[in-house]
Amino acid sequence: MQHRNAKIVGGTGDTTQGAIASYQDNLYLAVNGKWLKTAQIPADKSRTGGFSDLALEIEEQLMQDFADFATGKKEPNNELMSVAVRFYQVAANFERRNQDGFAPATTGYTEIKQLTNFADFIQQIPQWLQKGYPLPFGIGVDADMKDTSKNVVYAAAPGLILPDTSYYQDNPSGEQLLQIYQQVAVQLLKKIGESQEQAQQIVHGALAFDRSLVDYVKSAEEQADYVKMYNPQPMADFASQGGQIDFAKLINQAVDDQVEQVIVTEPRYYQNFTKIVNAETFANLKDWSLVQYVYSASSLLSQQLRELAGQYSLALNGSQELSAPIKQAYNLTSSTFSEVVGKYYGEKYFGAKAKSDVEQMIHKMISIYQQRINSNTWLSTATKQKAIVKLDKMVLKIGYPDQVNPIYQKFTVDSDQSLFSNVQAINQIIIADNFAKYHRPVDRDEWAMPGHLVNACYDPSRNDITFPAAILQAPFYSLEQSASANYGGIGAVIAHEISHGFDNNGAQFDEFGNMNNWWTDEDYATFKELTQAMIDEFEGVEFAGGKVNGKLVVSENVADAGGLSCALEAAKSEADVDLKEFFINWARIWRTKSTQQLMEMFLSIDVHAPSPLRANVQAQNMDDFYTTFNITEKDGMWLDPDKRVNIW
Repeated sequence: MQHRNAKIVGGTGDTTQGAIASYQDNLYLAVNGKWLKTAQIPADKSRTGGFSDLALEIEEQLMQDFADFATGKKEPNNELMSVAVRFYQVAANFERRNQDGFAPATTGYTEIKQLTNFADFIQQIPQWLQKGYPLPFGIGVDADMKDTSKNVVYAAAPGLILPDTSYYQDNPSGEQLLQIYQQVAVQLLKKIGESQEQAQQIVHGALAFDRSLVDYVKSAEEQADYVKMYNPQPMADFASQGGQIDFAKLINQAVDDQVEQVIVTEPRYYQNFTKIVNAETFANLKDWSLVQYVYSASSLLSQQLRELAGQYSLALNGSQELSAPIKQAYNLTSSTFSEVVGKYYGEKYFGAKAKSDVEQMIHKMISIYQQRINSNTWLSTATKQKAIVKLDKMVLKIGYPDQVNPIYQKFTVDSDQSLFSNVQAINQIIIADNFAKYHRPVDRDEWAMPGHLVNACYDPSRNDITFPAAILQAPFYSLEQSASANYGGIGAVIAHEISHGFDNNGAQFDEFGNMNNWWTDEDYATFKELTQAMIDEFEGVEFAGGKVNGKLVVSENVADAGGLSCALEAAKSEADVDLKEFFINWARIWRTKSTQQLMEMFLSIDVHAPSPLRANVQAQNMDDFYTTFNITEKDGMWLDPDKRVNIW
């Protein structure tokens, strides 16, 4: 008899949310049911829970620090933080922002609006690329996925107005969201001086151009297949797809070199590029550029424009209100000066003892991973040896970087200029620096995440794992928690990131981060069968009024399964092991209460499975879970042994 996910619930919108259950029937609800009954989602957020609550604490902590810096109660600890504080003061000056209205962004809007034909547009593209204006393509520089020692040029497709292509396909929410987007865009354009008729005409054209992209850009499911982003094309072949747009000249000019090859992340889009971007579609393209520009600029302008444009994001994620002006000022600063703020946070709030303890835990987890690979029954010796080499070469980034990225030294803030102008100047520095990377080797010391971010990641192209200081605290980790609870929390997160080196994407990269097949054919065929089993386990599971897409979430599920099993083995190696505490903290870290809109959007675009499923289904895959809680075939959490999926 098979029982699977019998009583799993989602977030708001589920009538069963907040029910109290036994560990035997529903681990997630047994641990979090009481919390779910009383948990309140903050008005300016779309969810609350383990990750979100910790992030909120850190946000409040750093907001107070910035307020103290701005009023002179505290002094920034270095010059970069001083620049960040000046930026914060400019962002927080809503009196000026409200007084200026749209004026700081008028020049850019006028530049776009004054275009009269496709030839004019083509002439402006080089400047627009440097300024970061909306364009129907993306050009940038990043590490070559097959030779990660060097940087190369990539070409990407533009994003859609709706979160994913699936929203355009008989999705009632998609149509509703487009109507809201249209209404808001018309109001924005009227607010900056367009007539009702002009505004409606511009927005109609913008929506028409957006719709023309849908059949050619990748869906979230397609984007989740990381290695399929790598489609190298000789420059001559790539440029031939541009029609009247001379991609070769544009790219060579941007990087100041003769580029011989471009990595195309979305070949279908560029194969159809001239159908989408041409003289006949110019009017719609221009309208799309105008609306995109106004939407993005509004968040940097007056509170009235910010609130107007923000109506669409509220509709997308279900939040009740935008963040308060002062909170927006902090969040803009935090994202613009992310490494600077992260280093400040790490130095002030992250203890050396905790860093040492977590580092020891990571090394232990890697050691256990090596043991598990050595004792693996379906891998050949040759593949095992390669896998262990990859583990040995993994780079650990814990807490925060010793030195922030040199680009922050170039950031300047002019307190006499508007927030929009300051952001525009910084963005142009970032764009120019990205193109300049073409002449520099890949910097493997770069951090993918700042120290104050509650998250962790694995970068397959660098074979490194990053654990920011922010996540290295309760409920994930605490010196006050038992070792078992810590292994069920941060231990599983650590092993999850290690497992990404061996998920369906990471498994195709070697110890140096190069896309390279290091498997025997037979081993990889077995691995694909196992990952297919993980796809099947989650495919079609009902959640929040929709269904899980097994292919979309497979890489994260493989990492969850590997992470939990390795953390479990680590916990069992401790003298004071308590597997109940282990599984309880595993379920606790995934506690989440979300708006219905956010859950629906994440089902379409998020590569992670819904949190209740992460907690329950992965526990169901562990044999020790059944013995720990005396689970039998009569219980809701029972899953037949032959249905349990274990890869690593």
